[in-house]
Amino acid sequence: MANDWQTIQLGEVLTERRETPSPESIETGEISIVSKIGFNEGKIELRNETNTKTGMILIRPGDLVISGINAVKGAIAIYSEASRKPIAATIHYGTYIPNQERVDIKFLWWFLRSATFRDIVQHHIPGGIKTELKAKRFLAVPVPLPSLTEQRRILARIEALAARVAEAQSLRGKADNETELFINSVLNALVSNAQKKYKTLPLEDLLRDANYGTSVKCHPERTDDAVPVLRIPNVASEKITLTNLKFGVLSEAEYRKTVLQEGDILVVRTNGSADLVGRCAVVPALPEPMAFASYMIRIRCDREIISPDFLQLVLRQQRTGGFLIDFARTTAGQYNVSLGRLRKTKIPIPSLDEQRQLMAYLDGLQAQVSKLRAAQAETARELNALMPSVLDRAFKGEM
Repeated sequence: MANDWQTIQLGEVLTERRETPSPESIETGEISIVSKIGFNEGKIELRNETNTKTGMILIRPGDLVISGINAVKGAIAIYSEASRKPIAATIHYGTYIPNQERVDIKFLWWFLRSATFRDIVQHHIPGGIKTELKAKRFLAVPVPLPSLTEQRRILARIEALAARVAEAQSLRGKADNETELFINSVLNALVSNAQKKYKTLPLEDLLRDANYGTSVKCHPERTDDAVPVLRIPNVASEKITLTNLKFGVLSEAEYRKTVLQEGDILVVRTNGSADLVGRCAVVPALPEPMAFASYMIRIRCDREIISPDFLQLVLRQQRTGGFLIDFARTTAGQYNVSLGRLRKTKIPIPSLDEQRQLMAYLDGLQAQVSKLRAAQAETARELNALMPSVLDRAFKGEM
């Protein structure tokens, strides 16, 4: 903290608003109710419904709004002065009127969302950051405050840097999207060329087995007679993952029908998300026998004709191209890949050697993309850490 910054209590620059909305204004929806304040951006989200059994407070445009429970996690907002009418929140929130002659509300907003403020709360309030910040405790917190002119100078620096960080994050996100589009473009070209160059067969001519999974109820706890049952989350990345397994007790017949073998392909057949439907993964060598759930189809191909890895590549291209999914939703609001459509999917059949060559090319490309994504992830971590560092310097008087 700079030497010329004064230490004041928040109650010297903030006044608690103690108005309450009328029950009629809540019941009729005239006044909306806060659902939550986002941790990252400090944005207010409003409820769709008006039912409430909790006491309410009124929030007017220009107020500082804090979640008493989650304030130190960043749940602090400024209710825009451009808003035309008040809103309401439960008594677990607090709303405060800033003294504009002493504090810039945006400067204070950044400060209250900083590690500097969390450290002050931890030191000065019994129970620290786990304590609900009601007005009596919140307004008594001592904070360093520069002059109004200095607040505005620091605020301008913070917001300029925040804008640059946001732009960098946006560019990183676009680069990630473009990487995915590039891979899909290459995949589409590979399969399209193979379909033109080689004989194609319907998938049903390449299958040794195709089946739906078990609908047995699964549990996170394992009993002695239960087996792991792979579900959609275990296939969603288009590689089999064995985290967060669930377990079910299967009859002998159900077990024989759904037990997996290395080289099987699991296809997500139904889900409320069109992005997940049609995703598929090749089953690797498993550490123990496992079954699969009813929201998936297991296909077992003739490996003397086609490699499971090559078949998965073709099915992936069919999914991203929109050829695999029955986009008409069921009455339950689900997208579907029907086994009938899956069986009729046209699959190009290069020789096994040519299949391996195509896979090796794509694997090499994927390895390069993985390195690029690792670098992008590191950049994302650095960008996420940048604003806390900026705020730390700002509120130590080093900007």
